[in-house]
Amino acid sequence: MSAPVGPNGQTGKAAIRILVVDDFEGWHHFVTSILEKAPGLHVVCKVSDGSQAVQKAEELKPDLIVLDIGLPKLNGIEAARQIRQLSPTSKIVFLSQNNEHEVVRAALGIGALGYVHKTDARSELLPAVYAVLLGEQFVSRSADGFRKT
Repeated sequence: MSAPVGPNGQTGKAAIRILVVDDFEGWHHFVTSILEKAPGLHVVCKVSDGSQAVQKAEELKPDLIVLDIGLPKLNGIEAARQIRQLSPTSKIVFLSQNNEHEVVRAALGIGALGYVHKTDARSELLPAVYAVLLGEQFVSRSADGFRKT
Protein backbone atom coordinates (compact mmCIF):
# COMPACT_ATOMS: atom_id res chain seq x y z
CA MET A 1 0.00 0.00 0.00
CA SER A 2 1.40 3.40 -0.96
CA ALA A 3 1.55 6.48 1.25
CA PRO A 4 -1.19 9.12 0.95
CA VAL A 5 -0.59 11.85 -1.58
CA GLY A 6 -1.25 15.50 -0.76
CA PRO A 7 -2.52 18.32 -2.98
CA ASN A 8 0.89 18.90 -4.56
CA GLY A 9 1.66 15.25 -5.04
CA GLN A 10 3.77 14.99 -1.89
CA THR A 11 3.62 11.77 0.06
CA GLY A 12 3.25 11.56 3.79
CA LYS A 13 2.77 9.09 6.59
CA ALA A 14 -0.67 10.23 7.70
CA ALA A 15 -3.80 11.12 5.80
CA ILE A 16 -5.45 14.50 6.25
CA ARG A 17 -8.07 13.96 8.96
CA ILE A 18 -11.46 15.56 8.22
CA LEU A 19 -14.56 16.22 10.31
CA VAL A 20 -17.77 16.62 8.27
CA VAL A 21 -20.63 18.59 9.82
CA ASP A 22 -24.08 18.74 8.20
CA ASP A 23 -27.58 18.09 9.52
CA PHE A 24 -28.67 16.18 6.41
CA GLU A 25 -27.53 12.56 6.11
CA GLY A 26 -27.54 12.77 2.32
CA TRP A 27 -24.89 15.49 2.44
CA HIS A 28 -22.76 13.42 4.85
CA HIS A 29 -22.72 10.62 2.31
CA PHE A 30 -22.15 12.92 -0.68
CA VAL A 31 -19.30 14.87 0.96
CA THR A 32 -17.65 11.75 2.35
CA SER A 33 -17.77 10.01 -1.03
CA ILE A 34 -16.05 12.99 -2.71
CA LEU A 35 -13.39 13.37 -0.03
CA GLU A 36 -12.53 9.72 0.41
CA LYS A 37 -11.98 9.18 -3.32
CA ALA A 38 -9.10 11.65 -3.13
CA PRO A 39 -5.72 10.26 -2.11
CA GLY A 40 -4.57 11.34 1.32
CA LEU A 41 -7.95 12.46 2.66
CA HIS A 42 -9.83 10.58 5.37
CA VAL A 43 -13.13 11.46 7.05
CA VAL A 44 -12.64 10.62 10.73
CA CYS A 45 -16.06 11.70 11.98
CA LYS A 46 -19.45 12.98 10.80
CA VAL A 47 -21.80 14.94 13.04
CA SER A 48 -25.11 16.69 12.50
CA ASP A 49 -25.22 19.79 14.71
CA GLY A 50 -23.01 22.67 15.77
CA SER A 51 -22.64 21.56 19.39
CA GLN A 52 -21.38 18.15 18.30
CA ALA A 53 -19.01 19.86 15.85
CA VAL A 54 -17.42 21.86 18.66
CA GLN A 55 -17.14 18.80 20.89
CA LYS A 56 -15.60 16.59 18.18
CA ALA A 57 -13.24 19.33 16.99
CA GLU A 58 -11.89 19.71 20.51
CA GLU A 59 -11.63 15.96 21.00
CA LEU A 60 -10.19 14.94 17.60
CA LYS A 61 -8.29 18.10 16.55
CA PRO A 62 -8.92 17.31 12.86
CA ASP A 63 -6.75 18.86 10.16
CA LEU A 64 -9.83 20.10 8.31
CA ILE A 65 -13.50 20.68 9.10
CA VAL A 66 -16.16 20.82 6.37
CA LEU A 67 -18.92 22.77 8.08
CA ASP A 68 -22.47 23.71 7.12
CA ILE A 69 -23.87 27.03 8.35
CA GLY A 70 -27.54 26.12 8.85
CA LEU A 71 -27.16 23.68 11.72
CA PRO A 72 -29.41 22.86 14.68
CA LYS A 73 -28.43 23.69 18.29
CA LEU A 74 -25.56 25.99 17.24
CA ASN A 75 -25.20 27.52 13.79
CA GLY A 76 -22.04 26.88 11.81
CA ILE A 77 -20.60 30.37 12.18
CA GLU A 78 -20.90 30.29 15.98
CA ALA A 79 -19.57 26.72 16.04
CA ALA A 80 -16.58 27.86 13.98
CA ARG A 81 -15.89 30.71 16.44
CA GLN A 82 -15.72 28.19 19.27
CA ILE A 83 -13.70 25.71 17.23
CA ARG A 84 -11.10 28.41 16.44
CA GLN A 85 -10.48 28.67 20.20
CA LEU A 86 -10.50 24.94 20.98
CA SER A 87 -8.72 23.59 17.91
CA PRO A 88 -6.86 26.55 16.38
CA THR A 89 -4.86 24.45 13.91
CA SER A 90 -8.00 22.94 12.31
CA LYS A 91 -8.72 24.58 8.98
CA ILE A 92 -12.36 25.27 8.08
CA VAL A 93 -14.21 25.04 4.78
CA PHE A 94 -17.83 26.11 4.92
CA LEU A 95 -20.18 24.15 2.68
CA SER A 96 -23.50 25.97 2.67
CA GLN A 97 -26.71 26.54 0.77
CA ASN A 98 -26.42 30.24 1.60
CA ASN A 99 -24.38 32.40 -0.77
CA GLU A 100 -25.29 35.90 0.40
CA HIS A 101 -22.44 38.39 0.61
CA GLU A 102 -22.91 39.09 4.33
CA VAL A 103 -22.93 35.41 5.25
CA VAL A 104 -19.82 34.64 3.19
CA ARG A 105 -18.05 37.65 4.72
CA ALA A 106 -19.03 36.56 8.25
CA ALA A 107 -17.83 33.00 7.60
CA LEU A 108 -14.47 34.14 6.25
CA GLY A 109 -14.20 36.80 8.94
CA ILE A 110 -13.98 34.24 11.72
CA GLY A 111 -10.95 32.56 10.21
CA ALA A 112 -12.33 30.06 7.72
CA LEU A 113 -10.38 29.99 4.47
CA GLY A 114 -12.94 28.22 2.31
CA TYR A 115 -16.55 28.77 1.34
CA VAL A 116 -18.29 26.45 -1.12
CA HIS A 117 -21.90 26.83 -2.16
CA LYS A 118 -23.65 23.45 -2.11
CA THR A 119 -24.70 23.77 -5.75
CA ASP A 120 -20.98 23.91 -6.66
CA ALA A 121 -19.83 21.14 -4.32
CA ARG A 122 -19.37 18.45 -6.96
CA SER A 123 -16.81 20.50 -8.88
CA GLU A 124 -15.43 22.80 -6.18
CA LEU A 125 -15.18 20.88 -2.91
CA LEU A 126 -11.85 19.19 -3.62
CA PRO A 127 -10.21 22.31 -5.09
CA ALA A 128 -11.40 24.21 -2.00
CA VAL A 129 -10.03 21.57 0.35
CA TYR A 130 -6.64 21.54 -1.36
CA ALA A 131 -6.43 25.35 -1.45
CA VAL A 132 -7.32 25.65 2.23
CA LEU A 133 -4.83 22.93 3.21
CA LEU A 134 -2.17 25.06 1.48
CA GLY A 135 -3.29 28.12 3.47
CA GLU A 136 -5.03 29.76 0.51
CA GLN A 137 -8.53 31.22 0.44
CA PHE A 138 -11.16 29.60 -1.79
CA VAL A 139 -14.61 31.07 -2.41
CA SER A 140 -17.21 29.38 -4.57
CA ARG A 141 -17.74 30.97 -7.97
CA SER A 142 -21.45 31.41 -7.25
CA ALA A 143 -21.00 33.12 -3.89
CA ASP A 144 -22.73 36.46 -4.34
CA GLY A 145 -20.36 39.40 -4.05
CA PHE A 146 -17.21 37.28 -3.99
CA ARG A 147 -17.02 36.18 -7.61
CA LYS A 148 -13.59 36.21 -9.13
CA THR A 149 -13.32 38.30 -12.27
